[in-house]
Amino acid sequence: MTQIGGINYIHCPTLIVEFGMLILTIVSPLSSDKDWQLTIMKIMSKIKSFSVGDGDMFYIRHNTDNFTVIDCCLYYKDDVANDIINEIKRECSDKNITRFISTHSDDDHISGLVDFKKKVGINNFYCVDNEATKKTTNDKAQKDFDCYCELRDGDKAFYLYKGCKRKWMNMSDDQRKSAGLHCLWPETDNDFFKSALKKAKDGESPNNISPAIRYSVDKSGSFLWLGDMETDMQEKMYLSQDFDSVTVLFAPHHGRDSGHVPAELLKELQPQLIIIGEAPSKNLNYYQGYNTITQNTAGDILFDAVDGFVHVYVSNDDYDTEAGLTTKTHNEVEGMNYLGSITIQKGEKNEKS
Repeated sequence: MTQIGGINYIHCPTLIVEFGMLILTIVSPLSSDKDWQLTIMKIMSKIKSFSVGDGDMFYIRHNTDNFTVIDCCLYYKDDVANDIINEIKRECSDKNITRFISTHSDDDHISGLVDFKKKVGINNFYCVDNEATKKTTNDKAQKDFDCYCELRDGDKAFYLYKGCKRKWMNMSDDQRKSAGLHCLWPETDNDFFKSALKKAKDGESPNNISPAIRYSVDKSGSFLWLGDMETDMQEKMYLSQDFDSVTVLFAPHHGRDSGHVPAELLKELQPQLIIIGEAPSKNLNYYQGYNTITQNTAGDILFDAVDGFVHVYVSNDDYDTEAGLTTKTHNEVEGMNYLGSITIQKGEKNEKS
């Protein structure tokens, strides 16, 4: 029995109902002359960027019946693989639609793919349509690449291109809401992109076949991934379309200067926060004039997107940066240190699904 505001409640007659993007908690009072209590809580979206060394790995626990992993890098940093796998298994356990998005097949984006597939499972594999080849003397890396090719060429594959549609990636129905994921690039008939595909097929770098993926949370921000897309390809992408502003931009190529986002594109994107990855410090572009978090020192980064805010947490308790964040009343979450919150700019566009 619990007493709240002078009213006694029993725990058993409590009904928790997930309705769309809301959780309704209905609690009956012990006394018959008291009103039933109704609590409405919005379901947040959780986006996590793992600190995995000079590589990329993310997940999105959507505020719908979807769960997405972007890239895999389990073995570029000591003793993180089991923790990451266990966390992802826990976070996706109540989601019926799961997908794995592979930006490209470099080792630092597919490291541990064999183990991930075995221990977590991959039901839907998203990538660009490509014929990348690679030979390596590292047996484990070769097995991961072979696994990538098997998934890429198999019946679980869905090929990404600008404007592609899929239930429940970005199409809702009566059964469930969409994930809110939109592919902004590539244009498959673009000559520069075709050249990048040929280079990847010939065993050269696959960086420039990376797609641009935008995740939009209704009225609670947007996130943009560009994989390892290099600056020259980003310039071609910029010329092909207009871009809406984003809340959080993950700097391509782990923040390297070789993949720095062109000034013209940054002006359109107007990111409120840029996450700079874990490339060696000497190779980083620090995006002067923009709010940034550097994952080299911040560690894991967690974003909770809900109710017009993106709340930001980092695993390094000693990391401190203003980064344009406002301070709200928040405690530690999952052992991570609350850094601050982003207030979503009014008028920021979120695609309708």
